[in-house]
Amino acid sequence: MKAGWQRKTIDAVCNVVNGGTPKTGIAEYWNGPHQWITPAEMGKRATPYIDQTERTITDAGMQNSSARLLPEQSVILSSRAPIGHLVINTTPMATNQGCKGLVPRNGLDSKYLYHYLTSIVPLLNDLGTGATFKELSGGKLKEVPVPVAPFPEQQRIVAILDEAFDGIATARVNAEQNRQNARTLFESHLQSVFTERRDGWVEKRLSDVCAITSRLVDPRKDEFADLTHVGAGNIESKTGIFIDLQTAREEGLISGKFIFDESMVLYSKIRPYLMKVARPDFNGLCSADMYPLTPLPNGISRNYLFHLLLSKPFTDYAVQGSARAGMPKVNREHLFEFRVWLPSVERQEELSAKLDALHDETQRLESLYQQKLAALDELKKSLLHQAFSGAL
Repeated sequence: MKAGWQRKTIDAVCNVVNGGTPKTGIAEYWNGPHQWITPAEMGKRATPYIDQTERTITDAGMQNSSARLLPEQSVILSSRAPIGHLVINTTPMATNQGCKGLVPRNGLDSKYLYHYLTSIVPLLNDLGTGATFKELSGGKLKEVPVPVAPFPEQQRIVAILDEAFDGIATARVNAEQNRQNARTLFESHLQSVFTERRDGWVEKRLSDVCAITSRLVDPRKDEFADLTHVGAGNIESKTGIFIDLQTAREEGLISGKFIFDESMVLYSKIRPYLMKVARPDFNGLCSADMYPLTPLPNGISRNYLFHLLLSKPFTDYAVQGSARAGMPKVNREHLFEFRVWLPSVERQEELSAKLDALHDETQRLESLYQQKLAALDELKKSLLHQAFSGAL
């Protein structure tokens, strides 16, 4: 450890205060002058500091529960559901029983403690116990070691981390915005294609240009058991990418499944707002909660149908239909009643090729920005490690 630093326990440098909840059915316990926070509210925070909470309690609520007021500049840690949310209160504040209040003493800076606890959230989770959900006990928390630097050094570390994290936060916002812009550009172009009407285009019902030609089969039979199975959970929203595929035998399937081939488009009828559509390049089985759609000759191309089912006009139509049915799924009749203006099949393929190219570029950009976000997260972890090992 760096010269002048000491390794102490939480118990040696903080008072650890438990929280509590007044009885919710007694009105005079609530809407009083005392701020009162829960892990759920802490999880919504984007900044370390908090001065007002969603709910407040009265003096009577304090007196008739185990809630206790923490002085300002305490560090509040969620100790269950989940372990690891952190805030610093800038006004006196109470918590529910899902939190622990840490009141620094003996020359410990609250922001220094906040940053340190942020760096050891995985450790705090490992210390939690419980079958249904993990909870970090006060006893375990008190035993957690803290590297305590001299107070001026604590303030120097906090200043460096705050400045660095402000820069990281700005970079995250920019990367998130750039990723969203890439997706928005593609979705805007997709919508423009399917709201366009030109001379020579004809209006068709979906039933005029595609059909469900598959039959239900028994996935336990040898001829089907080793075919790949596709359920809604195996298709990534909005991209058509397959994930975590297994055979019918590997999944132990017993109920009837649709058989499909490479000529079809798979559309998940459950929760249409998730936009799960795919173009398989293999033969397989799909869930009965999916529609294996076969494009009819000279009506609609397979690629154009895929993009149509991902478009906003169709998704809005499907969502409205599922809402009217009172169930989050699209029935077959509603699906096939959708009307769309179609160019020639040749023009459909030209438009689909452009959409595929734009989609691939969108995926490339989204992956790039996701890598930047991951790198920023790693940078933050690295800075925290350096800070509390005396290397900053």
